[in-house]
This record gives sequence, structure tokens and C-alpha cells, in this order.
Amino acid sequence: QVQLVESGGGSVQAGGSLRLSCAASGSTFSINAMGWYRQAPGKQRELVAHITGGGSTNYVDTVKGRFTISRDNAKNTVYLQMNSLKPEDTAVYYCNADLYIYYQGLRSTFWGQGTQVTVSS
Repeated sequence: QVQLVESGGGSVQAGGSLRLSCAASGSTFSINAMGWYRQAPGKQRELVAHITGGGSTNYVDTVKGRFTISRDNAKNTVYLQMNSLKPEDTAVYYCNADLYIYYQGLRSTFWGQGTQVTVSS
């Protein structure tokens, strides 16, 4: 089995920064892509940032220029650096991983448990 363990959420004032981390561990796998989603109260979960195995990234328009997604392949970890945070960034942030699981010979998607980010004005 694969586990995604997130860390780095918390509370910050508007204009502040946070860095989220998500480490994948467990069965032997290769990473196709990883990403961060968020879900605010009463809203649908949305993709915030995504990074492919080749390192290509994409972002939702509302975070472009403020958030940066990156990966440490040796640690099977993805990061989300969030700068210039706004109250509308408040949400539960979820890590997502698209992995190839070798012993199963299958491609599967995994989710982290979620970490709360709260931005006060």
C-alpha cells in the first residue's frame, strides 16, 4: 500500500507564507504526477497545482505567481510554496499522487488526509 503524508498547514495572516509537504511511501512505485487540490467550505474540490514526472507544472489562475509546486524525486515528496496568501486561499489542501505500483502492475491515484490552511485578513 501507498501512503501520502502531508504536513505544513496552519494559520497565517494575509500576505504571509506557508509551505506544504507531501511524502509518498509504501509499496515500490514510480510517480507519474503529483498535485495539490483544495476544498473550501461549501465549495467543490479544485486543482491548485500539478507537476508531471517530467517536471512540467500548471496552476489554477487564482494562484499563479503566488504558489510554486516542486518535487524532490529522491524523497518522493512534493511541495507547495504558498506566498502572498489571501483569505480566499483558506481551505483544506489535499495531496494527490498518480503512481504506477510495480507489484500490482497498475496505475493508481492516491490522496493524502488533508491539511487545513487558514488565512485571516
